[in-house]
Amino acid sequence: MAPHCRYSCDTAAQTLEWISAINDFLRPYMFLLNDHVVNFFKDRLWESIDKQWMNCLRKESVENLLKIPSGIVQDNWPASLKEFILTSRSLVLPREQVELQMMLPNLHVASLDTVLTQGMNMKKKHEVETLAAVVRSIAESTGSQTIIDVGAGQGYLAQVLSFQYNLSVVAIDASSHHGAVTSARAERIKKHYAAKTKNAHLNVPQTVTCCVMSSDALKAFSDALLQKNDFEPLEMKEIDLGEPYLEGLEVERKKPSLCSNSNMGPSLVLAGLHACGDLSVTMLRTFIECKEIKAVVSIGCCYNLLSEEGSQNSGSQCGFPVSEGAKLSGLSLGKSARDLACQSAERWRSLTKDAALQNFELHAFRAAFQMVLNRYYPEILTTSPSIGRQGKALRRQQQRRVLQNNLHVDKRTSLPLVATWEKCEMERSCTTSNYSEAYQGHTSEVVLREGDTCSTLDRGGLSLQISSSYSSGCEGIWSLDRYSLFEKFCNSGLCRLGLLTNISQEIDFLGLWKEAQPFCELIGPYWSLRAVLGPVLETLLLLDRLLFLQEQGSSVKAVALPIFNPILSPRNVAIIAQKI
Repeated sequence: MAPHCRYSCDTAAQTLEWISAINDFLRPYMFLLNDHVVNFFKDRLWESIDKQWMNCLRKESVENLLKIPSGIVQDNWPASLKEFILTSRSLVLPREQVELQMMLPNLHVASLDTVLTQGMNMKKKHEVETLAAVVRSIAESTGSQTIIDVGAGQGYLAQVLSFQYNLSVVAIDASSHHGAVTSARAERIKKHYAAKTKNAHLNVPQTVTCCVMSSDALKAFSDALLQKNDFEPLEMKEIDLGEPYLEGLEVERKKPSLCSNSNMGPSLVLAGLHACGDLSVTMLRTFIECKEIKAVVSIGCCYNLLSEEGSQNSGSQCGFPVSEGAKLSGLSLGKSARDLACQSAERWRSLTKDAALQNFELHAFRAAFQMVLNRYYPEILTTSPSIGRQGKALRRQQQRRVLQNNLHVDKRTSLPLVATWEKCEMERSCTTSNYSEAYQGHTSEVVLREGDTCSTLDRGGLSLQISSSYSSGCEGIWSLDRYSLFEKFCNSGLCRLGLLTNISQEIDFLGLWKEAQPFCELIGPYWSLRAVLGPVLETLLLLDRLLFLQEQGSSVKAVALPIFNPILSPRNVAIIAQKI
């Protein structure tokens, strides 16, 4: 069993103690934070890991490797390895979904009908249904009737708050396309309910297109709303919140007031469902700086896009660190560590063995492709090239199937291992070959079928679909000749980088693959060990935000609550704050 967290964040002092413990734990493992799996073969990253750990884990089953980020260890592992994993888990914020009714007594989660949930997948429905109820509860407790949905996307949350809970909502997003989709969808929903209830005066969320790059900009936007005491739903406008902040903001004056409780004065609630990168932090700063904003409910994501103090893209208001306590600690993360913070222990633990093997194989192909770039196109590496997550769409499909089956995967029948691919548009022909793999006494046939394709995230991408009944771990799975698939992966990657020229025919793909192949079985153990630190890093980022609010003193009450099912929604911790 994984250990429970032994820290608390009820007060600023306790939160700071927790942050300090994380910093002390991370410092000896900065090499794991700074390295990236794409450089696994090029920089021989396995050599940085304790040899006893690697020798142990290379023989471990895939299922047990997937449990490592969740803090689950095996009795026969080295004591130092178990200590590393268990200590890391003891530093992680609990992710099990809380009993929201216990935390918010006036909360009621309404079941949404098919009109409101049209277009939502299972994950989005769960998130919107839960978060909308939380926001309504917070709005009621603060006497606020107007919600600003920050980074609203296609407006799912805004529409539920409007139609289900009868709140006044302004949905802002940087994408004009999202704004148009939100408005059109809201009008369709309004027509449906108006016809059903004979009521033509339904609340409709107002959409505004603007790019909120700072708390000053978001505060200026909030002030603009509050200055309009007779408020009509905003038409969607392209708004420049630079200089001046409010240029282009036009409001028709027909509706009585922003706030129904005139005794409290005008008040707003900021809400953000996975507001990207710095935007989640901007919401917190705006909450503190704008007295009319009475509460904030922020669920962050995309930590890789955070600006960090001391980095090249940092400004006067960085996304990390934001609290004075974290700033004094002096710990610098870097982009690789922020990328790592996006890993989900719960999501990986729920994967099937087949999906995990596919994940490790794609990591190996990408790392071997890095060797190609390093040897033949070294100038490209200076730009940190991205070729997309080949096979990502397929992995998502597999994960959705697992979730929809409630993760009840008890037994698997013996199936042939099937690999199919969709090639780069520059090479549309497929060849068919059959060969066998002897794997711990089990023979799996690989069939590459003409016309068998898997959907991919990007056009021209290479996808691999793997299903097999391996009886145990990673050791030996690379005895199968994967060279032909690796070569196609490389050609697809070179195509995406605009490098697929005649010179590619002179690249010694086979020689490079032979260099990498003996160490491919170490990819799974290395990835699992590095992923252990992901939840710790996310906890550090969340505690930094919570501490920032706690440092404001007794005028602010703030908590960090996991409000979603972590398997359905890995970014499930909401920072909720109210002014007292």
